Amino acid sequence: MTRTSYPSDLTQEQWLLIEPILPKPGYGGRPRSVDIRQVINGILYLSRTGCAWRMLPKDFGPWSSVYHYFRLFRDDGTWERIHDTLRGRVRRKAGKLPTPSAGVIDSQSVKTDAPSKTIATATTRARKPLAASVS
Repeated sequence: MTRTSYPSDLTQEQWLLIEPILPKPGYGGRPRSVDIRQVINGILYLSRTGCAWRMLPKDFGPWSSVYHYFRLFRDDGTWERIHDTLRGRVRRKAGKLPTPSAGVIDSQSVKTDAPSKTIATATTRARKPLAASVS
């Protein structure tokens, strides 16, 4: 039986970029029973579509296995390593240093502890409550 191809699936080139970053199977214990590439494709499908874990198509394996690896990679920093590696490649390709050297903070979205000199606020008035319906 052939597997359905999804738009969110990794290409061979993309897979070759992230495969070395993924943790190798542990020594001892039970060997992996899932195709780790299909697990990654399942996570990407879920991220792209926003479906619930339990609604993940069977093509990616059991949803609980995909979720297990998602949590494992989150907790051990695998996602962060993948992100940092890909960000570095994109920045080098653009002729920049692999890591950003500065950041920008929008002053409109940063709250301060300084007290306001005026009491007026820029909020809208609350609506008047509706009168109780008469029977």
